Amino acid sequence: MKYILGLLLLFSGMFSSAQNFEQKAVPLDGDASLDRLISAAADKELVLLGEASHGTHEYYLWRDKISRRLISEQNFSFIAVEGDFASLYHLNRYVKNLDGAANSAREILLKLHRWPTWMWANEEVVALAEWLRSHNDNLPQDKKVGFYGMDVYDEWNSKKAALDLLKTTDQTAYEYVKEQYNCFGQHKGDSWSYAHAVRAGKENCATATKNVVEYIRSNRNNFPELSDDAYFYLLQNTIVVHNAEEFYRESIASKGDVSWNSRVHHMHGTVNDLLNLYGKNSKGIVWAHNTHIGDAEYTNMRKTGEKNIGQLTREGLGNDNVLLIGFTSFEGKVMAGSSWGAPMEEMTIPPAISNSIEYKLNQIDQESFYLIFDKEDRKKKNLKSMGNRAVGVVYNPKRDKRQFVPTIVPMRYDALFFFKKTTALRVLKR
Repeated sequence: MKYILGLLLLFSGMFSSAQNFEQKAVPLDGDASLDRLISAAADKELVLLGEASHGTHEYYLWRDKISRRLISEQNFSFIAVEGDFASLYHLNRYVKNLDGAANSAREILLKLHRWPTWMWANEEVVALAEWLRSHNDNLPQDKKVGFYGMDVYDEWNSKKAALDLLKTTDQTAYEYVKEQYNCFGQHKGDSWSYAHAVRAGKENCATATKNVVEYIRSNRNNFPELSDDAYFYLLQNTIVVHNAEEFYRESIASKGDVSWNSRVHHMHGTVNDLLNLYGKNSKGIVWAHNTHIGDAEYTNMRKTGEKNIGQLTREGLGNDNVLLIGFTSFEGKVMAGSSWGAPMEEMTIPPAISNSIEYKLNQIDQESFYLIFDKEDRKKKNLKSMGNRAVGVVYNPKRDKRQFVPTIVPMRYDALFFFKKTTALRVLKR
């Protein structure tokens, strides 16, 4: 089967879908229209919610609706998002009303400074966070639902957070960790500069950052005053520093899939650590781009050796314990930048190319709907490869035709949400 799938992806341009999804489409018309999806997700250990872009209102809105129902009706334990751990932990502190919590979600999100800020500093996330706070206020502390960043970036903020906490809890640990982190020398604060220096011959800091993680992990008893949440915060920040060192170093030193997979394994590991933190029978929700949550094995990523969270969670937990849900649209508006670090712009996404799932779904006479794929959809005769749009934080509408990932859709996802026309995120005004 995998050989056949590989051929389908290799010759993706030769196929067009003959499959008729119209009878399967569930129109989106209020929260009740999600009943079938919530029922399908109820017993899963992880539900992964994707997006075809990082700047579309409808994706955030409906992921919010799904998340609220999974939390309130099915007792899901946490949300992990494609965002920075240290900065978004302030939001976790707020929604769980932990010591030192800010006064509002808006206050926290307006302080985000690492580009692209619009991914989380938007009205859609404020609404979800305030709902989470209200929901949690009615629960005992050990039952409160968390909100966490799971990405490998913002490593210097994580380094500072770990040292600041250690300085007030254990001076010996503080001195040890500080000494290990001195390895970065003059490159502190600039991971790309550090990575280039390593490539030029500077000794890397992989051992030093690993030492810190192992020290914190093996000395839990040295921090009795830290709650499980606070200890997780400490340990996870050191893990971010360690894995970021590898990610940046490999991004410069290696070609191919190495650096991509380094980041993927960090995010996947964070999700697994959260499942362990919340204990037996815990269930998690993951928000990330379709390229992370849709099983990479059923896209052209498999040819380059790139993996993603969707693939790893299926392999680790089993298909029956995971639900992968993609989101996409035919055309609309999106918030993005023209280059890395550029000012955000509201851009126009043109109509999808003809050999794409978006083009096919646009022919269904519904403005928005979702599909749940079943065994019939996954029969060999229906496994046709077609394009699936992927818009990043950097986007050029004139090159949109290059943004389509060859995909065997019913295998890549367990369900897919579609919108004929979408709008841009409502970014917080500073």
